[in-house]
Amino acid sequence: MSIIRSERTAAGLLLGAAALGLLLANTAIGPALLSLQHAHLGGGLVDLSVGHWISDGLLAVFFFIVAVELKHELVAGELNSVAKAVHPAIAAACGVAVPALIYLAITAGSGLSDGWPIPTATDIAFALGVLAVFGRGLPNRLRVFLLALAVLDDLVAILIIAVFFTTNPNLLELGAAAVVVVAFGLLSRLLHGRLRWPLGVLMVLLAVLTWWLVYDSGVHATIAGVALGLVMARAPGRRTAHALEPWSNGLILPLFAFSAALVVIPSVSPGELSPAFWGILVALPVGKLVGIALGGWLGSFTRPKAERSRIPVLGLVTVGALGGIGFTVSLLMNELAFAGSATVRAEGTLAVLLGSAVSIVLAGILVTTLARRNRRQHPPHIRAESRESAPKTPHS
Repeated sequence: MSIIRSERTAAGLLLGAAALGLLLANTAIGPALLSLQHAHLGGGLVDLSVGHWISDGLLAVFFFIVAVELKHELVAGELNSVAKAVHPAIAAACGVAVPALIYLAITAGSGLSDGWPIPTATDIAFALGVLAVFGRGLPNRLRVFLLALAVLDDLVAILIIAVFFTTNPNLLELGAAAVVVVAFGLLSRLLHGRLRWPLGVLMVLLAVLTWWLVYDSGVHATIAGVALGLVMARAPGRRTAHALEPWSNGLILPLFAFSAALVVIPSVSPGELSPAFWGILVALPVGKLVGIALGGWLGSFTRPKAERSRIPVLGLVTVGALGGIGFTVSLLMNELAFAGSATVRAEGTLAVLLGSAVSIVLAGILVTTLARRNRRQHPPHIRAESRESAPKTPHS
């Protein structure tokens, strides 16, 4: 299982699954796969297509893991004080605002402004995967800064999904879900000794009930995973997230990437592509790089003068390039933003994949350059720093 927890493996599986989905969708078996993706399973209380079972159901497990790690960072990690959080928070805020503004500028007047959240997300699995592949010898503080920024980025993405992709929610069902979530959190604090297994089974049932209530209320069902992860007691929460991580990395996220990338490449000239395509393609790699680098530079002035050079400008630009790897959450945003238009949704998926690919290549070059420079400037400390474990992260 340890190999599936690896950042390199997680990134490789995601990339491979997306490439396979895009390839197969444009072969003779593409229509059959698309038909399977739209086939409905279930009935009665829940009747979803296979694709929606993946994006609304399985992906809630991934968001549970994200929430557990977010809670850890807020309580005991790199975001547990205002002094620690303010620098990455400014970088994260600019890293959301700049790509959103670029997208809105490119799509102005097209009626496609709902897609502005798509280029604002960062896929931490890919970002850390690139670091793991190319970043031998990088100072650990750069990884810590990237982790803190990505955790805040995930928080913003969760809020965007909850606020901007929810219409006419059923408040009664949301209230019932809140009660169940509180019960789930209280039970998690009793998980020890002989009560562990019976309470664990009961908590699984409560988690499923929470998911259904949130789904049926009209709020995106992945928010159920977020709520459960945030209320669960820290120790059992991290144990549970650790147990679920191989399933998330090895099955859930690759399955989602494969399903989301099942897109038939449109037979149109570049001039016929929608403004949403160009907005995402430009805003994701360029907007995230400029926004995070600018925000990181501005945020450095909140640190004591002696610490302002801890992350050089090239380091901030490198983190910005890594932030442009949108992938998982960007693909989910794309599905939600353009749910009513299959054509624009397909073009949005292609733009996310291409924009992320540009960021992967650029980030790989920058990480390699920065790591090589760091090894040259600080040769006595390289072995010690390379042994430092990167902070535990959710693969998003």
